[in-house]
Amino acid sequence: MPTLLIKNARCIATFDHAKPSEAREWHDASVFIRGHRIETIGPAAELPSTADEVIDARHHLVTPGLINTHHHMSQSLTRAIPQVQNAELFGWLRGLYPIWAGLTPEMVQVSTQVAMAELLLSGCTTSSDHLYIYPNGVRLDDSIEAAQRIGMRFVATRGGMSVGQSQGGLPPDRVVEKEDVILKDTQRLIETWHNTAHGAMVNVAVAPCSPFSVSRDLMRQSALLARSYGVRLHTHLAENDHDLAYSREKFNCTPTQYAQDLGWLGHDVWHAHCVKLDDVGISLFAATRTGVAHCPCSNMRLASGIAPIRKMLNAGVPVGLGVDGSASNDAAHMVNEARQALLLARVGRAMQPPEVRINATGQSRGFFGCDLGPAEMTARDALSMATRGGAQVLGRSDIGHLAPGMCADLALFDLNTLGFAGGAVHDPVGALLLCASQQAAYTVVNGRVVVREGQLTTLDLGPLIEQHNRLAIQLANGAA
Repeated sequence: MPTLLIKNARCIATFDHAKPSEAREWHDASVFIRGHRIETIGPAAELPSTADEVIDARHHLVTPGLINTHHHMSQSLTRAIPQVQNAELFGWLRGLYPIWAGLTPEMVQVSTQVAMAELLLSGCTTSSDHLYIYPNGVRLDDSIEAAQRIGMRFVATRGGMSVGQSQGGLPPDRVVEKEDVILKDTQRLIETWHNTAHGAMVNVAVAPCSPFSVSRDLMRQSALLARSYGVRLHTHLAENDHDLAYSREKFNCTPTQYAQDLGWLGHDVWHAHCVKLDDVGISLFAATRTGVAHCPCSNMRLASGIAPIRKMLNAGVPVGLGVDGSASNDAAHMVNEARQALLLARVGRAMQPPEVRINATGQSRGFFGCDLGPAEMTARDALSMATRGGAQVLGRSDIGHLAPGMCADLALFDLNTLGFAGGAVHDPVGALLLCASQQAAYTVVNGRVVVREGQLTTLDLGPLIEQHNRLAIQLANGAA
């Protein structure tokens, strides 16, 4: 098997412990990889000095490959569309559904590769994608095949919408599918593509779109189908106040009660957003080990709110990060997403009322929110969500931290650059999020170098971007 040596790294942040503060960080160390697995991590003098390929990492921070738990990659074609730049979620969707109705297989393939290129260049090695609209012959296979060509580890989720406007749903009737078609195609995809092996490059999950676009029966049947095959379940939940109001009006319950009634809580389920998850919901998620994909940039862009992430983490809810669709984030940069998670948690805590705490001797002391905000989220907390947390949410025990036997998914960041000047000399790990968001110098997926010296090795980006821009104009003009 081919070998790869990442030699003399300035710092290797392993995230090998559930508590980020207790995870091991090696200095002046190396990583030796054989095939798709990490064989050894430790002081450079104790590891082999040669390999089939050697990367000189003396000025680099090495982290586990970042993991993106929620995306809509085809939306890369509709970034910054003027008419929805200032819309909240429901208005944003109503403005974009007619455009997305023009998607073609070529558009899905190209936009998937553009989204994945962006992710890989930011140090992300694994991504899920939630494709829930299938017009004009589009198939989830289009996304999977695109992922295989670019070399990203992929969790492909078969979404679907079945309740159109005529039945009280949000999407126009022309973009919904029949429920038996959705279920049959989902079963085909699982049987064709889902892989449970160590280091599997493709997983498939079952993912009806949202409470406002599918029936309760489809939710129940989807859960039964997923569990009969042992695959995971994913959907949107409690994203903003309109989402909350819809659940109360249509179903006479909270989003968490909706999920519980339909069998959508459990260790094999993760929900996107959960901005409006209340204390009862957090307790239920924690008790059932139901996961959350936290999407801070999208939540800010659409003014959805600030998800109570610290409460979730303290309660034991598995939380990963997601960039969400590139039409509600307008970027797919995982380091920046982790940075925004850090900043948003802190400012969210600062907005809460002052509180009084009693110490061990019975003395009271008042605290403003700004006193408590910095402890709400540390750089290592956010990076742990972006790595170890994401692996837990996606049900993967072979990725998310660095240790012998784990998949060789790594990101290397050059600390000898302008953005890190005066920062990395003090704390390379903290500087990755506190300084300006950096691109990866190297990204390794399953032992394969897919970004080398800041350049993608698997595809020529120039022609891809040109094709993507042409298709973006074609898609937007088709809805005019």
